[in-house]
Amino acid sequence: MAMIYTLGHVSGAHFNPAVTITLALLGLCPFKEVPFYIVSQMLGSILGSITLTLVVNVTSDAFFGTIPSGSFGQAFVVEAVITFILMFVISGASIDDRATRNHAGIIVGMTIMLNVFVAGPVTGASMNPARTLGPAIVLGKYTGIWVYIFGPITGAVAGAFVYRLLMPTDKSFRDIVKRSRSSSF
Repeated sequence: MAMIYTLGHVSGAHFNPAVTITLALLGLCPFKEVPFYIVSQMLGSILGSITLTLVVNVTSDAFFGTIPSGSFGQAFVVEAVITFILMFVISGASIDDRATRNHAGIIVGMTIMLNVFVAGPVTGASMNPARTLGPAIVLGKYTGIWVYIFGPITGAVAGAFVYRLLMPTDKSFRDIVKRSRSSSF
């Protein structure tokens, strides 16, 4: 939430490659910028992971990355579902032109927090390939890494496209209700 409010006006709050790829597919981010965003996201994750390992005594038991606690299939589904929810919320709170964006950071931050509460015990609730790849690269632990790349990308793309399917009009709900009230009398 703090990072959304701090850097949202600078970068569009692109901290997640799955979200960046989805925004490009929706035509909201130029494809030519996607590699730069992803490289920046990965560098941020790797540098953050290096810093954490230098500051804290990280043992093999204290891995701060994400590893599935269940099967890889279960973890893939969980990561896809929670990232679907995240991207659906981002679409409604931040991307939709009809949205009031003042509270988007709080809404997105709370969604991440709730996803972590629910899915954290199963997958670590990454929702972000960079969040998982940074610690994996720095500490050399790649267990189920494909889950954390393809699950979030699949979920983000699906979440945004389902949101788009549910918004067949450019009018806000308030305008639709106002119009239906005035025409029903």
